[in-house]
Amino acid sequence: MNLALYGLLFVASVVVTLGACALFTNAIEWLGKRLNLSEGAVGSVLAAIGTTLPETSIPIVAIFFGGTREEAEVGLGAILGAPFMLSTLVIPILALLLVLYAGLGKRNAVFRLNYKDVSVDLAFFAAAYAVALGCVFAPAPVHVAAAVGLIAWYLYYVKLKFTETGDEEEGELNELGALFFSRRADTPSYGMIVLQALTGLGGLVIGAHMFVTAAESTAQYLSISPLILALLIAPLATELPEMSNSFLWLYQKKDRLAVGNVTGAMVFQGTIPVSVGLLGTEWALAPSALLTMMLAVLATLTLLFQSAVGRTWRPWLMSACALLYIGYAVYLYRT
Repeated sequence: MNLALYGLLFVASVVVTLGACALFTNAIEWLGKRLNLSEGAVGSVLAAIGTTLPETSIPIVAIFFGGTREEAEVGLGAILGAPFMLSTLVIPILALLLVLYAGLGKRNAVFRLNYKDVSVDLAFFAAAYAVALGCVFAPAPVHVAAAVGLIAWYLYYVKLKFTETGDEEEGELNELGALFFSRRADTPSYGMIVLQALTGLGGLVIGAHMFVTAAESTAQYLSISPLILALLIAPLATELPEMSNSFLWLYQKKDRLAVGNVTGAMVFQGTIPVSVGLLGTEWALAPSALLTMMLAVLATLTLLFQSAVGRTWRPWLMSACALLYIGYAVYLYRT
């Protein structure tokens, strides 16, 4: 294949992903409405788990079923790359898209969020990731205890989200179009909702796989460093479902769902996959991997400070977190 064909594969992956994204988000919104859940539970739990479960299989297979140290390192890279990507790149992109949509007259340039919910998500992730970071310097028995604690921490987080009451003023789930798979039904059945959600999720997986193939092939064609591919390009592809969902929700002015999908995914990625790494590996991280954890925590604390103290997210400050991602890319290139 030549570079033009790789470009066509990339375009096809985007088309498939966007179509699947529309199916998945529409189904998840209807599921949340049928279950009478808050927007926080729909975005931070249902959507986040749905889009992160397929990629979570990567570290599980690599660590527990791989036979080499290199495969275990691939698993660790998948575990650590996702939170770093979400905190330092995906959230800044949301801020830039907010400004872009406002410039096109599609909406205003202010996030409509419940910042208490946002602060809870970020605080849960920061605490979990701080524990994971500390385990790098702790003996193996501590790793087991930490893994069990992180799983319990996430279950507690889910419990909090599912006991939230909806905010009537937001009403993001009250303004739904018809379910795509059941357009004539005023209230679609659970079976049709789940079928559409699974179809959309399958499409997201296929689209992400196509994106990975295009990215890997292009990187090899252009002789890009395998390290840069593993730590920067591949995680971008695996986070494509979360990004696509959030970008669509942001365009639809459903900010709580858009942001909750990302911050909820951060909580999941910072607890469940990390527990897999703590139980299945020595959790001995190279300096480049350790740096991604520290940068993710730094970006999260910056966002947490804004949401907890200022009660608002300023797009230019959120975009500044992307400097951490860019700086890390430069660091990898130079080393």
